[in-house]
Amino acid sequence: MIHMTETLAVHTIEGFLTPDETSQVIKLLDDHLETTRWVPARPSDGMVPPDEVQEILAGAVGRAMPAIHRVFPSVAGVTPWDYHDLRPGDRIDPHVHGVSDPESRPQRVARVAFHLQDAERGGEFYVDTCSSDALWTGVTAGPGSGFAPGTRFVREISHHAGPQAVAALSGIPRTRWTSAPPAGTAVVYGAQLVHGVETVREGRLRKLITNLLDGSPR
Repeated sequence: MIHMTETLAVHTIEGFLTPDETSQVIKLLDDHLETTRWVPARPSDGMVPPDEVQEILAGAVGRAMPAIHRVFPSVAGVTPWDYHDLRPGDRIDPHVHGVSDPESRPQRVARVAFHLQDAERGGEFYVDTCSSDALWTGVTAGPGSGFAPGTRFVREISHHAGPQAVAALSGIPRTRWTSAPPAGTAVVYGAQLVHGVETVREGRLRKLITNLLDGSPR
């Protein structure tokens, strides 16, 4: 059963990838990008990396699972990873994925972000916290859901939400927590946290993202 605190938690996994694994993933991705010529249409768009990269990351998740379970005990699996590539002027505006259907199975509990390469300036990952009721729906978890009874759910405001939804989020007072994790560290953050990426000012930001899922059957 998913507890509400899991969907609002932040955790870090130092040494998620070794330096050798990071170098290997970068080489595999560089070869794949050279072959496919993939370029994101928008900064928030991602690409699914090749199987060799997924296998390395799956091994890292397996090693990290005991540490993940300390903060996110309901996690049982992950989705395939996405690759994101941001250049100067790119940013990912604040957004929140939330829980679109509390009755569906399995549920996204949290997400993992790993920086393969940090920008020389800018490009910091952040989460926003707030106490305003304006961020929350009136929906609470019932007995048929994978969530603890009484769990509340935030409004889903995606990367590509309309102007009205984005404006509503902008108007909610929030406190920003910006991260600067050491190399090789993965940041794990709950699915109901507002988050985003600051504007890349100089250099290139390369990151990998996956979802952590609970063990509820479909």
